[in-house]
Amino acid sequence: MSLELNVEKCMRCGACVGACPVNAIFLKEHSPAVGRGCTECGLCVNICPVGAFSLGGE
Repeated sequence: MSLELNVEKCMRCGACVGACPVNAIFLKEHSPAVGRGCTECGLCVNICPVGAFSLGGE
């Protein structure tokens, strides 16, 4: 699996930043970015109000 972010869907609310239990999501130039510490737990997928995050297959 891999975490994918569709920046065109993102409304930059920051909910994903607060939801990440390992602080792997951060704002970079007002858009979320996913760092190397991401464990692909899926919390950001579930919390995003516009569905900008998804867990895709390899």
